[in-house]
This record gives sequence, structure tokens and C-alpha cells, in this order.
Amino acid sequence: MNVLVTRHDKIGDFITILPLLKILKKNTNHRVIVMVSKINYDLACSINYIDDVILYNDSLYKNISEIRNRKIDISISCFIDNKIGIALFLSNIKTRIAPATKLAQVFFNKTIKQRRSKVEKTEWQYNIDLLKVLQPDINCLFDRPLLFAQPDKPEIKQKIIAFHPGFGGSSEGNLKLDDYLRLAKSIAKKEAVKVIFTFGPDDADSKKYIENILDFTAELIDSKGSLVDFCKLISSCDVFVSTSTGPMHLAGALNIKTLSFFGDNLFASSKRWATISDKEKQSNFEVPKNYDEVFYLKVEKQLNNIVSA
Repeated sequence: MNVLVTRHDKIGDFITILPLLKILKKNTNHRVIVMVSKINYDLACSINYIDDVILYNDSLYKNISEIRNRKIDISISCFIDNKIGIALFLSNIKTRIAPATKLAQVFFNKTIKQRRSKVEKTEWQYNIDLLKVLQPDINCLFDRPLLFAQPDKPEIKQKIIAFHPGFGGSSEGNLKLDDYLRLAKSIAKKEAVKVIFTFGPDDADSKKYIENILDFTAELIDSKGSLVDFCKLISSCDVFVSTSTGPMHLAGALNIKTLSFFGDNLFASSKRWATISDKEKQSNFEVPKNYDEVFYLKVEKQLNNIVSA
């Protein structure tokens, strides 16, 4: 059968469906197809457990045409709105699975109440629960990394520590730029350590600020290439320090060590948005709105412990 999984929003949201996709491909004979937004299209095409990728379009007609061309038997939608619901309904898909949320649920014939606002599990675990609607006894274990494997690294080498301030993203909890600089400076002079800062398309102001104030050795990198290229850059790093945004989830899918900052409320916390990496590779901090020096020093100490390990 042809199974379509839809998640047509941001980078981090797409990454949270990868466990579902890998489990589906590993444990069934189904053809795995995804529908994603433009920003995630090339990355989705590079993943070996995805058989086909449909680009989500603003045109309802084009979406319906693309879906019908794939002769979909089952759809699983991890995020729904009226537009995706109508497209799937009018595509004559026999089984349409989705969370029982929003008015859009009327376009689906198999729904499950998840109450994600209660944050009883992570976002990627909620997505796996949708797969269980299709196959309740499916084996939900999966191997990491979820993106391409990290390149072979020599035993003795320079450790690359990446900092991605990410103020242009969707994060709710973050450090000040000055404290990103303090963090980076605290490890920059360690033996065999290289510090890099990465910036997305919306981070021009942050980059300019850091360039003007930087007083230690660090490389500043604009991630203007494809998402696949950015993943290759992240995969070369030993630690990725960032707020809770798309690049953090990419680092988690690559299963590298992360030090991550989250909003100081349940909905934006690590309890819901933690990465998919091995637990021991995660260092998660909920950042109070007006955090103090004591909080900052805890973060700095943890980073130094990770780098020195």
C-alpha cells in the first residue's frame, strides 16, 4: 500500500515525524510518501527511508492532483488545518488518520484524542501514536541517527563546538547574544577546540552584532546553502549549542551532542520539544525570561563539562 504522511510546516516540525517514517518503513511493506513544505523538500528527498516526496503547494488543486497521482491508500497527518484536510478528503483516500483537534478533524475518518497541550510526551512520540492507529502492535524501536550517518572522525582531532543563537526562529527561551559570546569564549582557548557560529537567513542582525564585538578566535558561517548542506556542516560538529529551533532538531536527528535552550513554560519546554537524539547526548535548559548570573553560570559549567569529556 501507499502511505502518505503529511507535515507541511517548519524544519523542526518535519524532523519530529522522522521516527514515525523510519518505523513505518522498517516494519511494513508499505511505500512511504511524505508531503512537506518547500523548506524541507530537498532534505526529505535525501532520506533513504522515504520513497517519494510531494511538495505542499498553496494551490489546493495542485495538492489534490499530486496526491491522486500517487494513488494513496492511507494518509497520516501529524499537523492539520482545513486546507490539508480538504485536499486529502477530495483525493479520495480511503483511510485518513489525524489528531482529533481543530475543526479540520471533520475531514478525517480515523482520529485520536492526544491533547498535546498537556505535554505528556514529546512531539515525536505523539506522532508515533498516530502510526499506532494504523497498526497498534507495530514495533516502535528505531535506530539513530535519523539523518545520514556522521562522517568517520580520527581519534585525535580538533573538537568543533557550534553556536547557533537563532533569534530569527520560533524559539521562546534563549540566552542573550552577549551570553552566547561568553559561553563560546569560555571554551575557545581549550586545547584542540574550534568555535564556530552559524546563522540562518533571519539572523543577519545577530551576525553583525557578534562580528563587531568578537574578541576571540571563532569562525562565523552563514547557512545560505541547502538544508542538506547545513546538515553536513552540523554533522562535523561535536556539540551544537542553540535555542529550540529547526537547527537544534537537525542536530538531534544527526545524534550529536546538544546544549539547548527552551521556553520557561510547559508548552515550549524540553518535555515537549526535546530532540530525538539519545538522552545522554542532550543537555536541556528551560530559560527564565529574566534569568540571572547563577543560571548563566550553570549553563557555562555544563558546556565546559561536555567539551572536556
